[in-house]
Amino acid sequence: MANILTILLLVVGFLLIVTVMMQPSKQQDALSALSGGAADLFTERKSRGFEAVLRRSTAILGAIWFIIALALMYIAAH
Repeated sequence: MANILTILLLVVGFLLIVTVMMQPSKQQDALSALSGGAADLFTERKSRGFEAVLRRSTAILGAIWFIIALALMYIAAH
């Protein structure tokens, strides 16, 4: 059981890394990088389309990864 969960943890971790790397950058230009994005502080842009799917899948994969890690810790303790 622990071997299956370990393999599943590795697969979910890889998918999580891929989804995070596929997300678009939040910085549009060099001025935003230098000012820290202060101009966009109160503008909340809603994710649409592919960006929304990536955001949701990142949250879901992160939760799954965390649950599997807790399950592995529980198995290791008992």
